[in-house]
Amino acid sequence: MPVEAPLTPADWTAYYRLRFEVLRQPWQQPAGSERAPDDDAPTTTHALWRAPSGAIAGVARLSPSGPQQGQVRYMAVAPAWQGHGVGQQLMHYLEDAARRQGFTEIVLHARETAVAFYQRLGYTVIEPSHTLFGVIPHFLMQKSL
Repeated sequence: MPVEAPLTPADWTAYYRLRFEVLRQPWQQPAGSERAPDDDAPTTTHALWRAPSGAIAGVARLSPSGPQQGQVRYMAVAPAWQGHGVGQQLMHYLEDAARRQGFTEIVLHARETAVAFYQRLGYTVIEPSHTLFGVIPHFLMQKSL
């Protein structure tokens, strides 16, 4: 299925539900913690991947983070779809959007378990980043476009 922007209220509800279920709920974070103040900014690009059943099984977003630089955040793929190319499709969609916006590089803070995934897509580790919820090490990664 192609990657697309969430458009309908149902898309947005499912988009945020998946972000919460994958990125926050397993660490007992409160509902609403999956949202960011710049989610509604016109410069933020949201992406979703819809499974053949119609369910939203992958989400991610891109926002400006510096001169000619975008940042990918909130990449979440439903566990049943991990390892099936969903994340790769989301990243290609966001990289294309970044190029259209004139970005020359993308940065992201990858969970330790996702570093190899991003490396396969051409991202390099710059340095250790933060530890989310006191237990999830992250690494700053970068890719030139």
